[in-house]
Amino acid sequence: MASDLEKRAKEAFFEDEFERALDLYSQALELDPKNADLYADRAQAYIKLQNFTEAVADANRAIELDPLLSKAYLRKGTACMRLEEYQTAKAALEAGSSLAPGDSRFTRLNKKCDELMAEETHNLPEKAIHEAPPSAITPSEDVGPTHDTSYQSAVFELSKQKYRHDFYNSPTELVLNIYARRILAEYVTVDFVECLDQYPW
Repeated sequence: MASDLEKRAKEAFFEDEFERALDLYSQALELDPKNADLYADRAQAYIKLQNFTEAVADANRAIELDPLLSKAYLRKGTACMRLEEYQTAKAALEAGSSLAPGDSRFTRLNKKCDELMAEETHNLPEKAIHEAPPSAITPSEDVGPTHDTSYQSAVFELSKQKYRHDFYNSPTELVLNIYARRILAEYVTVDFVECLDQYPW
């Protein structure tokens, strides 16, 4: 039964056997795939194993199944902080804190997240913050010697950033998370297009 596997997973976790706990949580989820607590607890095992992207995916699934499960937001906030996705972490922690206002873990992590966000902003080149969207330079543009070199450096600093993503899907929906470091919100646009391609599978 899923409950027996969950109990054994918790015991393994408290014994610091995180790989075993992860395996047991996964087995339990095969039997009870709509259990938000199991996803949130497996997310914690992923965090202990430093598999933060997987932890975020499990936390998101837990939130989807139970939007009032505060520990799912805690797991997501923790994992996103380790991925240096501070804006996403902040949003998750604030949502969780509103569900569990007496939980000091949210207060502590919110404070730490604020400190990390301030540090990251302080380390950004000033021109990159105020002037340079990530699409400011394309490979086809001619960057000649008459351009402001400090501006070019700021743009290049942003253009070097790496992107990560994860996703999960069900028969009725697809959830896609895209992580981009040091990109200001005003420089982000999201467009959806209909895909008409048909695949045999």
